[in-house]
Amino acid sequence: MTRSERKIDHIHHALGHERDFHNHFDDVDIVHQSLATLDFHQLSIETKVGELNLSSPLFVNAMTGGGGDKTEQINRDLASAAKETGIGMAVGSQMSALKNPEERRTYEVVREVNPSGIVFANVGSEADVKQANEAIDMLKANALQIHINTLQEMIMPEGDRDFTARLKKIEKIVKEIEVPVIIKEVGFGMSRETVKQLYTMGVRYVDIAGLGGTNFSRVENRRRDKQLESFNNWGIPTPLSIMEASHKAYDRDDFHIIGSGGIRNGLDGVKAMVLGCQAFGMAGNLLRVLLEEGKEALIAEIRHIHEEIKIAMMLLNAKTVKDFKGKPYVLYGRTKEWKEQRINSSL
Repeated sequence: MTRSERKIDHIHHALGHERDFHNHFDDVDIVHQSLATLDFHQLSIETKVGELNLSSPLFVNAMTGGGGDKTEQINRDLASAAKETGIGMAVGSQMSALKNPEERRTYEVVREVNPSGIVFANVGSEADVKQANEAIDMLKANALQIHINTLQEMIMPEGDRDFTARLKKIEKIVKEIEVPVIIKEVGFGMSRETVKQLYTMGVRYVDIAGLGGTNFSRVENRRRDKQLESFNNWGIPTPLSIMEASHKAYDRDDFHIIGSGGIRNGLDGVKAMVLGCQAFGMAGNLLRVLLEEGKEALIAEIRHIHEEIKIAMMLLNAKTVKDFKGKPYVLYGRTKEWKEQRINSSL
């Protein structure tokens, strides 16, 4: 299977993905506050994440890379919806376009459609500084995502096996690239140990991308003769990974956390921000709306998510989305047990 064929396969799997596991956002209840003090019509969901000025904490997260005409049209429609609703957008891995110029068009269309929007470029952790700069230039990007996907590579029959140079490459890119660099998981979450190491390397932006959304262990297992099914539930669920990354030991003004992975609606996004992230990404659910119902339905869905966020602001007396952080909440089940054993324990 070629890289482009694999990208199309990822899209099909994202649409038909069986989410038969427990979504840990259901273990989080936000404590309702009855005495409202705000005016709904004056609320703004604009926010700032480090150097990034965002009109919404929601952005379209990476989901499609080079795959020919089909992914070009998907990226065109996603970019158009992002422009119409004023949200940011990350593209899928550009590594294929860096190796095959014929695939550049599937990415360049994003900036063409949305010339003044917030766009994130995306490369793998194997990329060097030259490739990172080329990916940014391809999109005139506002930020760069570097995705880390060790388990996915392990399960892919043709996946990489040597990661000895990756950390040095990431560190060099972070030091030399002029735009914000976001280190992004691909659905397995980040531990507080990982976050600590990344911060020491100079990283100031992470997308924890926890377990709960599209499961790339299952995606790649479908392509194996002998599946490694024991790893299909590997990873840190998104709410837990947000708490890991926002542990009090790393609660610094210069460290910025994005939450993604299994966020189904605006209320899940609010829960993610209550737990400690500053913005949240959605991928599979937005792609499903686009391909099953069309671009106008996607625009309506994004606006609906924005309305959910603003309603939550009213119910929690949060004047800005940054005010969500630290609002009272209650945990249940395995999420509560994880917090007691991991988050509340001393380093």
